[in-house]
Amino acid sequence: MNYQGFLTSSVRYFCAVTIIVTLASCSSSPKKVTNKTYSKQPSVVDSSSAQTADDYLALAQQASPNESVALILKAIPLLVTQGEHKKALWLARQSKVLTEHTDEQYQLSIFIAESLLHLQLYQEAYNALVKSQDYLPSKGKNSAAYYHVLSDVQSARGLSIEALNAQLHALNFAPKTDYIAQASNVWQLLNQLSQWEIDELEALKPPYFNGWKQLLNFAHRFGHQPDTFMRYLAQWQREFSAHPANVILGQLTTINNNAEQQEQNIAVLLPLSGQRRTAGEAAQQGILSAYGANSDTTLHFIDTNTLDFTMLANQLSELNVDKVIGPLLKPNVDAYIADPTLYWPTLLLNLPTQGQLQTHHMVLSMNPEDEAVQAATTLSKHNYLSPIVFAQSDAISQRIADTFSKHWLLNTGRIPEVIHFEDASKITDKLKDTLELDLSEKRIAEIDQRIRQKLKTEARNRLDIDMIYIIASPMETRLLKPYIDVNISPFAHAIPVYASSRSHSDDSDKSDNRDLTGLTFTEMPWLLKSKQQNQALKALNAQIWPQRGDSLERIFAMGYDSVSLIRKFDMFKQYPYIRHYGQTGILKLDNNGVLTRSLLWGSYQRDKVEEIAMD
Repeated sequence: MNYQGFLTSSVRYFCAVTIIVTLASCSSSPKKVTNKTYSKQPSVVDSSSAQTADDYLALAQQASPNESVALILKAIPLLVTQGEHKKALWLARQSKVLTEHTDEQYQLSIFIAESLLHLQLYQEAYNALVKSQDYLPSKGKNSAAYYHVLSDVQSARGLSIEALNAQLHALNFAPKTDYIAQASNVWQLLNQLSQWEIDELEALKPPYFNGWKQLLNFAHRFGHQPDTFMRYLAQWQREFSAHPANVILGQLTTINNNAEQQEQNIAVLLPLSGQRRTAGEAAQQGILSAYGANSDTTLHFIDTNTLDFTMLANQLSELNVDKVIGPLLKPNVDAYIADPTLYWPTLLLNLPTQGQLQTHHMVLSMNPEDEAVQAATTLSKHNYLSPIVFAQSDAISQRIADTFSKHWLLNTGRIPEVIHFEDASKITDKLKDTLELDLSEKRIAEIDQRIRQKLKTEARNRLDIDMIYIIASPMETRLLKPYIDVNISPFAHAIPVYASSRSHSDDSDKSDNRDLTGLTFTEMPWLLKSKQQNQALKALNAQIWPQRGDSLERIFAMGYDSVSLIRKFDMFKQYPYIRHYGQTGILKLDNNGVLTRSLLWGSYQRDKVEEIAMD
């Protein structure tokens, strides 16, 4: 063995540690300096009295190289606690090159990530956590610190599902003194997820999730019925007696049995005359269809087209109104929420353009951004690298495209290519240009001309495109989809095509759909034959109003759901786990008082449209 080389290396290592610790101490409070002679065998130091980062750094200057790194590892989290994030980051990075111990490399990587998190360098923080996995032994397990930092980093990046997945892993490490608090926090975060987000979280396979999901399912479906809910909680406890969520069951058994009450009088504010009469009547018909099961309540329909809003409060008082459904039109919503005398619990049927929602307001809105978020997040998990978005150049399609692109970037770090088009006549040119079929055809023509012989050739499309998302009307979609199918080269795999609900037409489903085979889209249950659809009512509705268009069908479904939602108003406000499995989707109340929707996925398969599960 080359002892001289070993000793020289040790001295160099020791000197490097000393220099790093000395530099790290430069910004600390001045200390009395004593002359010191470095030896090849530094003495063992006693760190039992150390309390601050400076204490550990001072001891590290006197310690052996191995001890120095261990002391630095104790100093860094204290620097983070003190808010000295730049210093902690510098020290962790410098120390990382001094140790070959994988456990120390692992801890330092986590410290680096935590420091970067506090410095708001979120992507770099995530990259540091990814790098930490290089230092895990085979079949090694991550630490509680790793999962806590990962959760904070993913939350800062806007990835709530991934953040909660990390929290569920961290719960496995929680000490008894903090277990209930951490489990309660996990439950609160789970309650904030829409149904499709729960499905995405399940795909990540967090620990004990079967029990969490079953508890969520019971809370979502039966939470508004206290007696029924208690029976299902007892069933859950028998099935999952050793589950971590048992510690929070006490929070779920203190439900106010008076939270859901039968209203005697409900006022319904709709445009029942004028230009928007058909929309108001569609909502009214939906409300009356749901009213049969709640006939003890009196409905008072008020025409907002002839209403003097300054007199509305008096009118509602005279009618002894308990709650209000509506208004439907945005200008009327603005006028309603601007009046402080209208204090009744109210289910608004549209989002306001101005003004502030109050605690006695709840909004049911067909917000198109909801499905864009769901589609972008779900499809981004399918490892598509180069999606193309085709969007019509109208305001709603633009909003959907912008939201889809934003959330695709959030989940993948890549911006999808968005192609806008004005009308159907220009779609094929846009698509041809995007797939670069025109360039392929030009190359074929040039070869034909040069060799003066007609070749049997086919145009090739761009091979990097691996998914297409369409935001267009049913008519434009019926032009786009077959053109994509025809022009996909036999040299390439078929490109999967997805669409928003704007591409789907309940009316068109009655005609020949072979051109749309393979198209997958998001849709509300009312317009997609599914387990959640009220199929008996749907059939009756088709007999009574056979000519009603798709947009009015959506308003009908909104009116139908509003009756159940107004009855659950107080429960929604008190208990964040309450859900409504309606004809417009699975609805949850967000922190802003807006009901957001989870939609179903449907697909055109040969001659019919089917509900499908997105894996």
